[in-house]
Amino acid sequence: MKSLNEDIKSGSFKNVYLLYGEEAYLKKQYKDRMTKAMLPDGDTMNYAYYEGKGINPAEIIDLAETMPFFAGRRLIVVENSNFFKSAAPELADYMKNIPETTCFLFVENEVDKRGKMYKAVKEKGRIVEMGRQDEKTLLYWIAGMVKKEGRQIKESTARYLVSKTGTDMENLEKELEKLFSYTMPDMHGSVSEGTAAREGGDRREAGNAGNEEKDEKAEITVEDIDAICTTQISNKIFDMIEAVAAKQQKKALNYYYDLLALKEPPMRILYLLARQFRLLLQVKDLMERGNDKAQIAKTAKLHPFVAGKYMQQCRTFGRAELREIMEEAAGTEELVKTGRLNDVMSVEIFIVKFSA
Repeated sequence: MKSLNEDIKSGSFKNVYLLYGEEAYLKKQYKDRMTKAMLPDGDTMNYAYYEGKGINPAEIIDLAETMPFFAGRRLIVVENSNFFKSAAPELADYMKNIPETTCFLFVENEVDKRGKMYKAVKEKGRIVEMGRQDEKTLLYWIAGMVKKEGRQIKESTARYLVSKTGTDMENLEKELEKLFSYTMPDMHGSVSEGTAAREGGDRREAGNAGNEEKDEKAEITVEDIDAICTTQISNKIFDMIEAVAAKQQKKALNYYYDLLALKEPPMRILYLLARQFRLLLQVKDLMERGNDKAQIAKTAKLHPFVAGKYMQQCRTFGRAELREIMEEAAGTEELVKTGRLNDVMSVEIFIVKFSA
């Protein structure tokens, strides 16, 4: 991403860019930044946007050959086209001869690095992968967002936020916006109800009575996060497994009842439990082979932060126990499908058995 920042700063752009990867937030941010940098005046005459499969390559090529209208550059943005997974030979060939007045910006989820399009773009322009960010980067980003709002947050609290809401930056941004609103000082300098209750009214007042300032250093706390942020279902499942491992049966069942109250189907809960235990077994195998956290995250396709949590949790289970749990989950699903057991009760029995 450093190369993109340099291009944006200098205003010197390649003729073609490819942004790809799992992190939708970063792709959107850079797509918007590059569009603004290339067409700073909001020039809609020289901007074209295509999205989805079924885009006609010939139509894009014809547009690329059209001279920009009273401007130095024409920008064509193509998103989720599948050109980098399926064959688009005519477009790949065209990449070698793009006019100097045309710039392509491709934004994709997945790419085939062996394909003609990927190789053509790599030769002619710039390719940047935007994958899930590691824990250190996420914490730094959260700190920057909080500081921008004139607030404070402890590193341990930021870690808690990530553990509760997940590592997706788009979702984290939404949860931070909720936190900023929840803890926002009102026009008289007092904070929102949640923060006021937490601090017991012990606030610093600035200025005179007619010109009070809001407290720009309001700290976001764990209590604020618990009060307003949404816990991902995967994290509830993770907590349930923690309770099962600790043989805290009541706690494990309470998590189950919470998920039922949120209208989660019992069979989906069982599927997620089985999936989590399967991942634990995979992580355990990788650990025993001497793999570190980065290698485990890559092999198991987990975020490094999540991989670290799995590495800790799998230590509480033996290999045989994990296999038994997975077999039991498959058997429970079969009993429900054949009508021999009620779905709600089946998952309850499953949890009770392994948390006893």
